[in-house]
Amino acid sequence: MRAIADELRQVEEAWAIEISGDHIIMVMSPAKRHQLIAFRIAEQLNSQLAGTEPQVIAQSGAQIEDVSVAAALRRPDVVILPLAALDTEGDTVDPADVLAVVEVVSKSNPENDYQGKTRDYAVMGIEHYLLVDPRKGTGMVLSSPHHTPEGPQYAVRREFVFGETVPLKDWRIETADFPLY
Repeated sequence: MRAIADELRQVEEAWAIEISGDHIIMVMSPAKRHQLIAFRIAEQLNSQLAGTEPQVIAQSGAQIEDVSVAAALRRPDVVILPLAALDTEGDTVDPADVLAVVEVVSKSNPENDYQGKTRDYAVMGIEHYLLVDPRKGTGMVLSSPHHTPEGPQYAVRREFVFGETVPLKDWRIETADFPLY
């Protein structure tokens, strides 16, 4: 699967390639408002993370992969991790280094964010997952991943609407200025 995904990266229209179980997902470039929300979240987080030791950042672009646990390769809209995790060998980040991920729900493929990524991030053991849905002006914070007979899930789920201040781990996200699609 990874070899095929690497080959598909050569397709000009593909912004990112992800792997989820036995599926390869070609992610197209996100819409402007999608990117605006991701930027605002990263900006808010980075202002709260300033001065952390060791340095922790919120950024977009890092792919997360853990082939030992699951066939999953994901590129969150925002990933919160120690800066040092980006200064290691290889092209992907170990999920053990990730403190939290953020996804802004896609207009074209919301099932990927709500189902596939929720499952994959839980399988990878990523403790906190913030899901923001500009189609509805809502979202949720998922935490405490665990395995159930139905598969990997998050034990804790907190829903919110745009306008609320949302707790994510030790940080707060102001959602009042998030636009809708």
